[in-house]
Amino acid sequence: MDMPTLGAAAGTAIPHDQMLVLLLQIGILLALATVLGRLAARSGLPPVVGELTAGIVAGPSVLGHLAPGVSHRLFPADPGQTHLLGAVAQLGALLLVGITGAHIDLRLLRDRRAAVTSVSVGSVLLPLVAGTALGFVLPGELRGEHGGRTTFALFIGVAVAVSALPVIAKTLLDMRLLHRDVGQLIIGAAAVSDIAGWLLLSVVSATATAGFHAGTAVRAVGGLILILVVTMWVARPVTARVLRLVERSENPGGPGVAVVVVLLVLAAAGTHALGMEPILGAFLCGIVIGSAGPAGPLFLNTVRTFVMAVLAPLFLAGAGLQADLSALADPPVLAAALVTLAVAVGAKLAGGYAGARLSGSGHHESLAVGAGLNARGVVEIVLASVGLGIGVLDTASYTVVVLVALVTSVMAPPILRRTTRHVVRTDTETERERRFAGEPVRS
Repeated sequence: MDMPTLGAAAGTAIPHDQMLVLLLQIGILLALATVLGRLAARSGLPPVVGELTAGIVAGPSVLGHLAPGVSHRLFPADPGQTHLLGAVAQLGALLLVGITGAHIDLRLLRDRRAAVTSVSVGSVLLPLVAGTALGFVLPGELRGEHGGRTTFALFIGVAVAVSALPVIAKTLLDMRLLHRDVGQLIIGAAAVSDIAGWLLLSVVSATATAGFHAGTAVRAVGGLILILVVTMWVARPVTARVLRLVERSENPGGPGVAVVVVLLVLAAAGTHALGMEPILGAFLCGIVIGSAGPAGPLFLNTVRTFVMAVLAPLFLAGAGLQADLSALADPPVLAAALVTLAVAVGAKLAGGYAGARLSGSGHHESLAVGAGLNARGVVEIVLASVGLGIGVLDTASYTVVVLVALVTSVMAPPILRRTTRHVVRTDTETERERRFAGEPVRS
């Protein structure tokens, strides 16, 4: 008797060809990401650089030109096929951000709340203003069919203002900077900046699709307040109780890992149901798990190995896969890309630096903050895809935004490494590093 195909028992079998292509995509992308990630590490760069490059090599920018037939076979444009790989990558992003949230030192953020607020305001407001002004002067040919001048300018402003929390998270983890005070400041400001960025994007998207309505912004802010209230007054006590029950059970390791993954995924589903980004829910849930006692970080450390070795590289390679850099062969598009890149890098660096300096940080630490927040990565690519889908961007402007995402993600780690060399390590940072690694902390 023939064996049933995967999912046949539930009546939801994936077609044979789609399953074959999905398995090939995962195998090839993971192999490329692993190899290029190790090469990047040997070259003194974080693995995230190689993992992003893996998608560019496998995508239309390289393979699509050298072997279009092979590229079409491995990465067909069929939405159903694309969504399968996207689902795997999205799971990796959610778990990666959840792990990042668990590493947030809430006491430090409370102690430095003025610094986090100052950096967040500086790193969002200045790029938003500069990007919006740039959007008004960019050639009208770069606007999509539904991109009025004001809507297009606001969209460019948001694109310049955002940071990529997942890419920043993996960069800091790879460089062993997340436990440092500067790393905590960067990730805290990135979290606040991303919340603001997604809220602004929701307003711009509504403007492009249905015209501006004040109710859109009110609903978005109301949803955010609801999420924060539920996180503080419901999720925290429930999560702490669940983790204590699991910790007291016999052989808690396996069930504990399952519980934290379930919590992260359901939290992501909750924020998505409210019209917010799933990543926001995973991040907040990670913070809750990390502050719920020693069991949460311990269980997450087990998840972390698989996420960092498999799911995160797939996620980053998938981000690079969406970029097609051939449009830059057109001189006007290339000129627009270079100007946009200069404004994006300069405004984010200056805004982060100014915010950090106003909060009392030193010169090198402030430079590190500006450099770290400059990484835009897949968040920018997702934002660009939204802009292309709703007609605010055309193919050329989409490529410009993707270029900003890739270059800023690649340039951030070297600047971070150079600037953090001059930041003195404290005893508190050493103790925090031991705690994150699960080692006993000296009293």
